[in-house]
Amino acid sequence: MKPKDRRAQGLIAALALIVVAATAYVLVSRDEQQALAVRQAEIAARSRQVMPFDLERTTHRFAKSATGGMQTVTSDDPADAEQVTLIREHLTEEAAGFGSGDYGDPASIHGGEMPGLRDLEQGHSRIDIRYTDLPAGARITYATTDASLVEALHAWFDAQVTDHGQHAEHG
Repeated sequence: MKPKDRRAQGLIAALALIVVAATAYVLVSRDEQQALAVRQAEIAARSRQVMPFDLERTTHRFAKSATGGMQTVTSDDPADAEQVTLIREHLTEEAAGFGSGDYGDPASIHGGEMPGLRDLEQGHSRIDIRYTDLPAGARITYATTDASLVEALHAWFDAQVTDHGQHAEHG
């Protein structure tokens, strides 16, 4: 076989391998997207059992910081007094629970193996947790000097943004 023919066969084989790999990637990616969509629907259903406000009329924002971060929930319509009140009541209760190590609500929504959850429960006494009213909702601020807890908070924030899909965002 001529060297030119061997190169052509090698090129064809390499292209075939690329096509097979790309097809496999697309199929896996589609399966992962479908699995994520199913999980997000399950999370939304469980969220409705825990959170009194309407997920379709509110937005969760999770902003990381060097010392922890902020979890903000606001009504999409700042004039919607009912949603604002429900947000504030819920986040007031959550901040109090988190401050005492009770992360039961997130566990019931996202599962007990949620990233960061166990570390936050165990290290709650080393996290300063503060609640603040906002014009359209409320905010919980988390601050710690413990680098491992900052990492846990960031992992916990990322998991919430992924799980809540269209109802949450990085802020």
